[in-house]
Formats: sequence, structure tokens, C-alpha cells
Amino acid sequence: MKVLMINKFFFLKGGSERVFFQERKFLQDNGIKVLDFSMQHPENIPSSYSNYFIHNIEYSDSDTKSSLSIFKKIQNGLKLISNAEAVKLLKKLIEKEKPDLAHMHNIYHQLTPSIIPVLKKAGIKTVMTLHDYKLICPSYNMINREHVCNKCHGSSFWHAVSNRCMQGSVSRSMMLAVEAYWHYWLKSYEKVDAFISPSRFLADLVKKYRFSDRNIAVIPNGIDPKSYKPSWNDNNYIVYFGRISPEKGVETLLKAYNLLNSDRSRIGLKIVGQGPQMNSLKEKYTNVEFTGYKEGKELKRLVGEASFVVVPSQWYENCSMSVLEAMAMGKAIIASNVGGLPEQIDDGKTGLLFGMGDAGELKEKMMILAENKKLRLQMGKAARKKLIKEYSFAMHGEKIINLFAKLIDGSQR
Repeated sequence: MKVLMINKFFFLKGGSERVFFQERKFLQDNGIKVLDFSMQHPENIPSSYSNYFIHNIEYSDSDTKSSLSIFKKIQNGLKLISNAEAVKLLKKLIEKEKPDLAHMHNIYHQLTPSIIPVLKKAGIKTVMTLHDYKLICPSYNMINREHVCNKCHGSSFWHAVSNRCMQGSVSRSMMLAVEAYWHYWLKSYEKVDAFISPSRFLADLVKKYRFSDRNIAVIPNGIDPKSYKPSWNDNNYIVYFGRISPEKGVETLLKAYNLLNSDRSRIGLKIVGQGPQMNSLKEKYTNVEFTGYKEGKELKRLVGEASFVVVPSQWYENCSMSVLEAMAMGKAIIASNVGGLPEQIDDGKTGLLFGMGDAGELKEKMMILAENKKLRLQMGKAARKKLIKEYSFAMHGEKIINLFAKLIDGSQR
């Protein structure tokens, strides 16, 4: 089997890239020939196929400023919809290597869905992992002015313009709406043979609003439990780790923590990460430790020594890697009852759920664990067991390979 792995970034930019590289390595370790198609970037990891990567494309704020000519704005907008360079280079790679199957991850805006017909014309089976809500929401995250939004319904993309969903910009929102309509009318995504969703929640939304007649394989993200050794330490502090931005609900956590402190709780709080809200929140909440961005051993230590983890997301989380890492470290988790998070957390067994954005309810749930060390240890151990049983990467990888084999054999779709 020869598999072409496609993603617009070829370095660890975010959670979806982490999944992409995990799967790439798993395929290679199982004797499968892996080809790469992506975009050039200074931080890219080495690839034998980098000569086929498209030139780097970055859509900056300057793209929408009046200093750009009308021609340049139109050119940038067209490239966002269809990339001729990607089509040309992909054709060359296919002609030389003749892959059996292509597995696409994030392709929009840079590689663009214009590459899908190229794959289909060459007779290559296609799989796409859905890391976000792009197929039903032009701005991909289903957020409108920091609130969850379902208005587009997979086809009414004009709402993105009227609500200025992309950074409050009419022009950017217009570009994304045009892009969404273009590929909706061309049925670009309908040409994909199989979709993978990391959560049942996302799969159900896509089936409801876009592909009611398609079978979407639910294959949760996974991690290697052996890479995370729980210490069962408990140094009497709560931890949040991730991006510090509005959709992550960090301020809801901080408000809840202040309510907890008003009840004379003696437990600490550490915010690990960085993002657009970090400086303002750091100035506003001086009783909290903001550690900045951490990774590797230092991140594992901070999570491993915490009493429990809070994931206060205020958007439709898909299959949170932060939750999986906390589970692997044997930590109880308090999370918003939204998106795919309830699939990961067994309420009352491996953690607790609270109403999204409800600082008062979050405070009550935090109080339960803050006052009961035995309970949080019990939940943490249960979380670790659940991870091993349901979210090990070996299990994830086997499901991926089995799906590929079915497609190539012609028994899928």
C-alpha cells in the first residue's frame, strides 16, 4: 500500500498537525510507503518529497487593507479558492509515485479543495479527516463574536458576511463565504470517498447539515499511554493548559476561581499557555500564576503535579488533545458540557461537566474536587483506564489502516 499524506502545514503548528504526524509515523512503522504533499515553510520537518510542496502562502491582515491594489485582492481571493500551483505539483507527484490512496487533513485556503478532483481523476481513493467545522461553517469554528453559532447550516454561508464572522472583517468574511459557496456548488467535498471524524458530535453535525447519506467513520484521536507516566502527585493547584483566547473560556475559569477564593478555598490555579488574552487576563487576575507557554517535560510536570485539570471551552471542541493528555497523566477533569467533550469525560466517573460559560456552576464543580482529594485521585485513575481502553494511538492507527484497506479493496462507500 502506498499512501499520500496531505496537510497544508508540515510542522507542528497545532493539534491537527500532531495527529497528522502521529498517523504518518504509524503508517511508516507498519511498513506502508508514505508520500508527502504540503506547503513550504522554514519550520518544516524534512521530507523526501519537499520539491513537490507549494510555495508558502500566508494570509495576513494586510491582505484586506486598502493599500493593496484591487487586482492583488482579487488574486489573493482566487488563490484561496483554487490553487493552480497545488494542482500542477500534485499531478507531477501522482504521475511519478502513483499512490493507492490519499489521506487529506487540513487543505483549505492554501492547498485548497481544488486538489480533490485531481486525485479522483487519477483513480486514487480519498480520505479526509475533519479536524473542525469547515464543511458547514466558512470560518470553520462555528463562533460568531465569541458565541457559538449554527446559522450557516452547511449551505447558508451568507450569514458569515452579515455577521462578519472572520475577525470582524466584511472583506475576509466575504472571501470565506465565496469559497464555501464555490466548493458547495462544485461538490468538491462530495468527491471524497470517506470522511473520518474524531468525535460523534462532529460526525452528527456534518451528517445533519451536509452529508445526510454518507457514512462518516468516527475514529477518536489517540495518544500513546506509555509516553505519559502518571505520578499521582497532588500539589494542591488547579491547572489549565492550552491557548489563552476567548473560545477557550479561560476567563470563565478565572471568574469561577475568584468565586472559589471568596469561599476561602486554599487551592491554587496555574494557567499554562499563551494567546491573545494572556496579557489582559494576567493584569486583571493577579491571584493566579500565568506560566507562559510550556511543552515537553515541563508541561508534563505541571500537569502531573496538579490536583485536577479544567477545560472551560466555549466553542464546539472536537476531540480535545488536552483532555487526552490529562487522562494519560491520571488527572480528573472538569470540562464544559459542549461539543465532543462529553464523549471524552464520563461525568461523575472520570471528571465533572458544567454548563458552558457558567462560572457559578464551574465554581461548584471545582469546590467538589478541591475539598475531596480521595475523589479526584479516584477519578484520575478512572480517566487513565478509559484512555488506555478507548484512546490509545495503537487502536487509532489500526482503525485508520483498516479503513484504508477497505477502500482500496472496494468495500467502502
